Amino acid sequence: MEKRLIFLLFFFFMVVTHFSAEAVFAGEGGGIQLTYRLKWLFNASVLGDLYASEMGIFQKAGLDVTLKEGGPERDAIRELELGYADFGVASADQVIRARAKGSPVVVLAQLFQVNPLQWIYRPESITIERVEDLKGKIVGITFGGNDETIMRTLLASGGMTERDVKIYSVRYDLTPFYRRKADLWPVYVNSQGPIIRQKLNREGEKTAFFNPSTIGVRFVANSVVTSERMVREHPDTAKRFVRALLEGWEEGFLPENEPLALEMLARFDKDTSPTILEKQLAMTRSLVKPDDTIAIGTFDAAAWKQTEQIMLQQKQIPAPVNVVEQLITFLP
Repeated sequence: MEKRLIFLLFFFFMVVTHFSAEAVFAGEGGGIQLTYRLKWLFNASVLGDLYASEMGIFQKAGLDVTLKEGGPERDAIRELELGYADFGVASADQVIRARAKGSPVVVLAQLFQVNPLQWIYRPESITIERVEDLKGKIVGITFGGNDETIMRTLLASGGMTERDVKIYSVRYDLTPFYRRKADLWPVYVNSQGPIIRQKLNREGEKTAFFNPSTIGVRFVANSVVTSERMVREHPDTAKRFVRALLEGWEEGFLPENEPLALEMLARFDKDTSPTILEKQLAMTRSLVKPDDTIAIGTFDAAAWKQTEQIMLQQKQIPAPVNVVEQLITFLP
């Protein structure tokens, strides 16, 4: 009896290890179970992620994906390292900083071609067309945030330092900008931007956005990440996930699908008005797919290299990580 039990256990082990490693993810419904940690809350900035999940695109690819909201207290890369997530979304600086510390994170797709982090200002008061136009202005900066890194780089590119501007420390409260205590205020143009613009327009004030990329500073924003182990041990799963995800983004932005996309966003973001949701969706589309000739998910290699160089110059990483050669994984 004991020999028979040992044989059965051995046979079971051999059968399990014989099957593809993908089988370890299979759930009761037959789909491969995956967890996807987003960078931010459920809103227009994660339109494609929600669309792939809600419209059955993941399921059609044989994937059972659980989407988890992000936020300031969430770190997708850390969750990959701990095994709490299989895929996630992170900004380029998070990826580069993690890799510099030895994290086995890799990048599968670049979601935003244009960084949504920009500065809002009142064009009737100031004009920002070149770096030198910032001189003497009161500039909002979140110390320790990406906007601080970007602004320091902008100033350096024009031969200036923070002594040439007046820095206003930014918190979550927008009141200082509304009260004109700062000339420029950092915002995410596809989420906060339409809300602030509507509020000021009601007061008869015009607004404009200062986009650092227009004067040469291209700092990569959100990208899809996973672990080296996922790509190495489960390449088919990684390919299916990325293909389905990008399909969700592509379909979510199609004009004929806009009513469906807006209805879906309204279910997840109940506190935002339909008018603002429509503007947020349009702005997000312009950031993710600014040109119809650029496929969603395309890597901007030059921008990735510039992001790494900026972090090196500001001593945020001790040495190059060879971002394009080492971090970016191209899945056919």
